[in-house]
Amino acid sequence: MLGLMQSQPLLISNLITFAERHHGDAQIVSRRVEGDMHRYTYRDAAQRSRQVARALDGLGLAFGDRVATLAWNGYRHFELYFGVSGSGRVLHTINPRLHPDQIAWIANHAQDEVLCFDLTFLPIVQAICGKANIGHYIALCEADQLPQDSGIPGLRSYEEWVGGCDDRYDWPTFDENTASSMCYTSGTTGNPKAALYSHRSTLLHAYGAALPDAMGLSARDAVLPVVPMFHVNAWGIPYSAALTGAKLVFPGPGLDGKSVYELLEAEQVTYAAGVPTVWQMLLTHMKPTGLRFSSLKRTVIGGSACPPAMISAFRDDYGVEVLHAWGMTEMSPLGTVCTLKNKHLGLGEAEQMKIRLKQGRAVFGVDMKIVGDDGIELPWDGKTFGNLLVRGPWVLGQYFKGEGGDPLQGGWFPTGDVATIDADGYMQITDRSKDVIKSGGEWISSIDIENLAVAHPAVAMAACIGMPHPKWDERPIVLVVKRPGAEVTREELLAFYEGKIAKWQIPDDVVFVESIALGATGKILKTRLREQLKGYRLPGL
Repeated sequence: MLGLMQSQPLLISNLITFAERHHGDAQIVSRRVEGDMHRYTYRDAAQRSRQVARALDGLGLAFGDRVATLAWNGYRHFELYFGVSGSGRVLHTINPRLHPDQIAWIANHAQDEVLCFDLTFLPIVQAICGKANIGHYIALCEADQLPQDSGIPGLRSYEEWVGGCDDRYDWPTFDENTASSMCYTSGTTGNPKAALYSHRSTLLHAYGAALPDAMGLSARDAVLPVVPMFHVNAWGIPYSAALTGAKLVFPGPGLDGKSVYELLEAEQVTYAAGVPTVWQMLLTHMKPTGLRFSSLKRTVIGGSACPPAMISAFRDDYGVEVLHAWGMTEMSPLGTVCTLKNKHLGLGEAEQMKIRLKQGRAVFGVDMKIVGDDGIELPWDGKTFGNLLVRGPWVLGQYFKGEGGDPLQGGWFPTGDVATIDADGYMQITDRSKDVIKSGGEWISSIDIENLAVAHPAVAMAACIGMPHPKWDERPIVLVVKRPGAEVTREELLAFYEGKIAKWQIPDDVVFVESIALGATGKILKTRLREQLKGYRLPGL
């Protein structure tokens, strides 16, 4: 017997329509590439999103055609999120930190018909326009700011393109499983592959992310997504914000510590989201001058493991709760968020910190397990390491165009992460499967070693990799970037590990470097580090 309820598809246009009707006067504030601040409301955004849809109709774009963006977090990008997907086209956010040749390859692979870009990225667009088969180029600016003699064929300004369109538009109704947006993986090995999200998966993810034990967004929040809108759709925050009516504050290109702090204070932001490198810049800006937060209450940190010292600094020095989170492009991206359970509230700070350092509990909609190399499921005891597998309605089933064949293992997606899960369901990433260090048959967590190194006051950044050893198979070494003006020796840093981890887990060596290579999403490129260390030999060998 079937239920007797109405059947209405879950569509992205529903979100902006709801925001317009029920939170129409809630603010959306953007720092523009032009340098000034722009303010308007969800009502204004909904109107202009409909104009975007009409403008796309005017270009003759078909249902399902791809519209690419190379843009910072801002109101025009936000309008494209809804105008493109809501009209039945596919929004394709491209990471501008990739090499132009890779961006051109991605645009061709996605078969992008339109590219909308901030003027910051004009040199990138000029570099790719002869290589990418894109029909229409739109600069996200006013008509009088359009660059002359750009060399980009048919270049138009966004305001001229959209501004003349009628804002009366009936959002089409279609199957909720229709593609809505796409993001390419960072492609550290081989060509990147694309995750193709649906309207259904995006709305379910927006619901899940907004839950109290996830990001916990509400109409009482002012949210600053420092995580880029080209990085897995800013972790879905633009959608969850529209769903809840939260005030949105977009930072544009100003991601340095000073710019982020000034925006947090000026707009009375209560909630912020970003990767550890951004928050490190913020804390580095604040500490010497004794600055404080007047409104910030929570920050969600993901993209890579958050060092314990950062969690402590936010909590102890500034009274800000850190929500450790984990996910990936193939998961839309949210998988887990680390919030405490009722039974943990009475624990001491040290015991609570042990929990907060984990990536957290699964959001409803995500199922996970750990398995051995033989595929057998392993116990949730908080000690046993295994390969992390996930499944759920916003988890990838296959890549765009079938790249890489069938990625699933018995219906589960292999994340490539190695993790433990404890009896309460808290998951902790210990390594990437390709980066895991096995010494004498035992696992060593490179993340633990990196976190301890960064806890030393003289260390700005650290990366741990395994090096071949004739007896132990592999032994860990740690590469370290010192803080400006700080000094620490190899012996002092190795001694810093004593008593904090097992003796056999302490690195065999410290290698001081000027910088550590990061990928397009801020993750450490360990393959690049291994290339740098060709010819390196462990001490005593």
